[in-house]
Amino acid sequence: MEILHNLAFGFEHALTPENLLYCAVGCVVGTLVGLLPGLGPLATISLLLPLTYSLPTGGALIMLAGIYYGAQYGDSVSAITMKIPHASSIVACIDGYQMTLKGKTGLALFTAGVSSFIGGTVAILVLASLAPTLGQVALLFGPTDYCALMLVGFVCVSFITTGSLLNGLAMCLLGVLLGQVGTDLETGLERFTFGLPSLTDGVSLVSLALGCFGIAEITKNLDAREERTPFNGKIHLMPTWPEFKRIIPSALRGSIVGSFLGILPGGGPVIAQFAAYALDKKVSKYKDEIGSGAIEGVAGQAAADEAAARTSFIPLMSIGIPENAVMALMMAAFIIKGIQPGPNMIAKHPDLFWGLVASMWVGNCFLLILNVPLVRFWLSVFKIPYNVLFPSILFFCCIGTFSVNNSLNDIFTTAAFGLIGYTMMRLSLDPAPMMLGFILGPMLEEYFRRAMIISRGSFTTFFVHPISATLLCLIGLFFALQLFLAFRARRTVAVAAPAASG
Repeated sequence: MEILHNLAFGFEHALTPENLLYCAVGCVVGTLVGLLPGLGPLATISLLLPLTYSLPTGGALIMLAGIYYGAQYGDSVSAITMKIPHASSIVACIDGYQMTLKGKTGLALFTAGVSSFIGGTVAILVLASLAPTLGQVALLFGPTDYCALMLVGFVCVSFITTGSLLNGLAMCLLGVLLGQVGTDLETGLERFTFGLPSLTDGVSLVSLALGCFGIAEITKNLDAREERTPFNGKIHLMPTWPEFKRIIPSALRGSIVGSFLGILPGGGPVIAQFAAYALDKKVSKYKDEIGSGAIEGVAGQAAADEAAARTSFIPLMSIGIPENAVMALMMAAFIIKGIQPGPNMIAKHPDLFWGLVASMWVGNCFLLILNVPLVRFWLSVFKIPYNVLFPSILFFCCIGTFSVNNSLNDIFTTAAFGLIGYTMMRLSLDPAPMMLGFILGPMLEEYFRRAMIISRGSFTTFFVHPISATLLCLIGLFFALQLFLAFRARRTVAVAAPAASG
């Protein structure tokens, strides 16, 4: 009952005309940010942060939060329709784009919108009920535990890759190597830059994502040398009842995974979408279809993505620790307004805390209205013939890449990764594990160094801590299971061969 009372108190503040306007503006801007290649919530919030000086405290924070989780909604559109992802929609490219190729773009976007709504709603309930205590869970994880968690993320490539386990791990390690390019933050030395000043700050995630997915896909389509459009035929938006029943379980699983991983520093939407996709590929009744255009491949990752975006506010508001760059900017907005996020925030500013939580559900409704009914509008754009549309896509890719650092070198880097991505497609290699390795690699290195410094170079520290030891044991059991299944399959083939010849 106390939770209902607190939420009712929050809705009193969130449903004022002024805060409703700020929430709507944040959701619209966030959705547009998600649609444009390269431009993400981090850059947008950075540009709009000075506005918080002149806006009311509650309205400013509600608007910035709306931009963040609104972008998680919007970026699925470009990923599903054009295979041009942001960092938080990489997994949506796999099954979402396959559904587009099968003429089910409307169903894919409807699934992403509804699943995001479910994920956001579950995460808001978690945020409202467990925020005062659940943030303490993040404090239980030390450097060794985060290292083990990153390794679990690497193991997930066996479920998300369309090729073999060996190919998936190889692509993941390639991504880790790409993540090491640039200046070492600990020593200040340049690594793998080949003397090029443009690589001093490392490889841009935007360049890598747009190149390996967006430009590579455009090149592949042009190489087919046939007149085509990305979307043909009637727009079938509403799923059938059997299809809708497939959305709900996957979305609920993704919501739980995303709600948990959103709490952990270094976790967030990026890891949550991979974990939810891996879980669906393991436990779903339709796991054999995932990877070739299954509803579950869109629903689970969309729900996890949105849920993680909401619960990432828990460590910020309950213990005062931002878990990613966007949350660091949100913390800056709090401080600008004279509010220090932390354990005392709920007691000192209950109207602000519960108003922000309630506004997230209001924003959830705004985003559902923006994305689901407007699917027909988005798809009408993609009825343009491809030979007319692809120059526009390339133009926005270049604009998005250039806008990150205002550097032409980033455009050249994107073109280079486009060539690499096209080569991977011709070799039947999946770039998604490489993206996971690129994102997790630098974080793994940072936490590994911390663990080694604390333990004075002893590797036994990974087996002393209960959480890391448990995660490493799970990884060991996974590989043992894979070896057992491979051995049994080979033995079955060996036994069947003489019988077939006889």
